[in-house]
Amino acid sequence: MAIAAISAPVSAQTLTPAQLELPPELIENSPVLQRWSEEVPDVLSNIRNEPSFKTRVRLGYGFYPSNDDRSGVSVGVEDIFFSKSLPLTFSAEGHTTFDGDRSNISARANYYLLPLGSRINIAPTLGYQSFSGENYDRDGLEVGGKIQLNLSRSGASNITLSQQFVNISGDEEMGITTLGAGYAITKQLRLATEIQKHNSSAAKESRVGFFVEWMP
Repeated sequence: MAIAAISAPVSAQTLTPAQLELPPELIENSPVLQRWSEEVPDVLSNIRNEPSFKTRVRLGYGFYPSNDDRSGVSVGVEDIFFSKSLPLTFSAEGHTTFDGDRSNISARANYYLLPLGSRINIAPTLGYQSFSGENYDRDGLEVGGKIQLNLSRSGASNITLSQQFVNISGDEEMGITTLGAGYAITKQLRLATEIQKHNSSAAKESRVGFFVEWMP
């Protein structure tokens, strides 16, 4: 109804509540109408640049089929934005078995190459990884990248595939491949899962994770 009442010149100017010819209580209860009465938004720019994914704080359970079916706990945070207009985010995670024989922590920056509102995005990553296995350790500079498919503009659902390398081209090089997916069950809570493979000269290992994620 509001759209039908707006004439062609509206795209270049704002309208007062009186010009909209709508009941005052309707305008008071509509944040959208209030924003449009103050400033006409650039809808196309918003669609392209408003992130189609959100920051997630996660807590979960890890299962290690390659390590005698051990299990453990996982914590992390994904995509902390430095600025909503800057395509740079920060992620960190930590995993450990309950007996402490296997653990790793990592932190990385992700730089998204496509507009943040895109359904599909690609991000080179740079960070640090420390891994402790039952019979060996690895740590050092981590480089890699990820592909992210955003199934919902609200951040409710996405699928990611990432590949990282630690100590690339060195004697202790380790490759880490991660496939993950998440789906929201409420406005701020998601359920997520991921499968991760570690490949190095010392061992080939795997982890399956199940998470509850909070979107602040």
